[in-house]
Amino acid sequence: MFPLSKSGPIAQRGLQTVIRTSIGSRSFHAAKKAHLPSLLARPRTYATSTHATSTAAAADPIVLTESRKATPNVHNGKKTLVLLGTGWGSTTILKTLDTSKYNVVVISPRNYFLFTPLLPSCTVGTTESRSIMEPIRHIIGRRSKDIRFYEAQCTDIDMSKKELVLEQSTADGAPDQGTSTRINYDYLVVGVGGTYNTFGTPGVEKHACFLKEMGDASKIRRRLKDAIEKASFANISDAERDRLLHMVVVGGGPTGVEFAGELHDLIAEDLRRWVPELASKIRITLVEALPNVLPSFDKKLVFYTERMFKKIGINLLTGTTVQKVDEKTLTVRNAATGSETEIPYGTIVWAAGIRARQFAHTLRAKVPDVQTSGRGLIIDDYLRVQGTEDIWALGDCTVSKNAPLAQVASQQGKWLSKAFNHMALDGNTDAVNGSSLIATKTKPFVYSSNGSLAYIGGEKAIAELPFFNKSIVAGGPLTSVFWKAYCLWELSSVRSSLSVATDWVKRAMFGRTISVD
Repeated sequence: MFPLSKSGPIAQRGLQTVIRTSIGSRSFHAAKKAHLPSLLARPRTYATSTHATSTAAAADPIVLTESRKATPNVHNGKKTLVLLGTGWGSTTILKTLDTSKYNVVVISPRNYFLFTPLLPSCTVGTTESRSIMEPIRHIIGRRSKDIRFYEAQCTDIDMSKKELVLEQSTADGAPDQGTSTRINYDYLVVGVGGTYNTFGTPGVEKHACFLKEMGDASKIRRRLKDAIEKASFANISDAERDRLLHMVVVGGGPTGVEFAGELHDLIAEDLRRWVPELASKIRITLVEALPNVLPSFDKKLVFYTERMFKKIGINLLTGTTVQKVDEKTLTVRNAATGSETEIPYGTIVWAAGIRARQFAHTLRAKVPDVQTSGRGLIIDDYLRVQGTEDIWALGDCTVSKNAPLAQVASQQGKWLSKAFNHMALDGNTDAVNGSSLIATKTKPFVYSSNGSLAYIGGEKAIAELPFFNKSIVAGGPLTSVFWKAYCLWELSSVRSSLSVATDWVKRAMFGRTISVD
């Protein structure tokens, strides 16, 4: 959390309190009168919260003032580069940027990097949650101790003053009202990511589970466990038991398909041993609005996946849209016939669609004449946010010709960090408009696909890999081995790779667990 006092009187034992920390070359001052008629000449100090990284010898202290406005301090002659978010794009910049050339500040309500390709496996206990969560302070520690990280939400921006409004995050990641402060930037990179998109469907937010964050995976695991335990009671009707044991997945993209596959594995490999009388009654239904699942994959892989799902008993409702979600049922409409059907369910997971997070819309509202898309921030080929100066954006919060994929955000992060490194190497960090300078000195960003992979259950996966001007497509058990090897290679640290490999070994030897607190 951001090491700032909450709004209201800042007083301890009737004395003025001053908090000191450091943030590169920027500083701001604060003092508030409590019970004494005047401020003390030499205020007492104390250590800051552990939520803010600090160095032993901070050259430029930040002292919080009553107005909590940041005032620039450029004693070290370096520009302040603020990264919003700890997702694929921002983390890649953090790993590849020459941090000695900038005062780097990372701001995010999430204090870790999440390896999202393995998130569906966390819902059923194939992989443990902490294995795919890399603490952002570990990444910072491997780069430079001068990088600052603040666990906070960025809620507003003043582009004329180059000033951000921050609020500390609560335990659930929401902004903590009354803890706002301001911080200046010279260059800003917006990588706040995306969140679920309900498309305005009634009842989805209230009754469905989502699959975007680690908290979502824990919630799904709890729902699955509760549904199975409730269905084990003998005093409920057969209809109610069938409802509890019906798992519905909405969205036929990679996330929805992978979750359905992981859920099948839990039933086939573990629940049949634990609760054989219930395992045979568990049903999985996948609902997709388009005619086929995995629309971005090769048609051969799409047909292979649909054929495997039918073989292992996953019911596919393609060409079907969800009209509303109630507490125990959802209503779907078949696009071909127009008929509507009410389907009872025990657990529903919504994995359809994505939209930018709130800060992207806040920034978009500052330049409404240019930022005309409701899906997110419109960027150009140099990742510049249109209508702004010295602000770049990448990943799922943007609108561009590239799909919202993890590898797109990662490549954007590499391109942007390289551009910043070149600007520093050329000695142009004092440029008035860094975004224009990068555009004149650097080639535009071009996405190069590294292929697509997806796990479909039953120890099978599919892969579409580029090979010169063609693509190689494959599916089956060997592809699953390749998928696992690729995941271990792509994980952010050796610690994470060993943890995930250990989880897989434990699952093979002892089975999964869906135990939750």
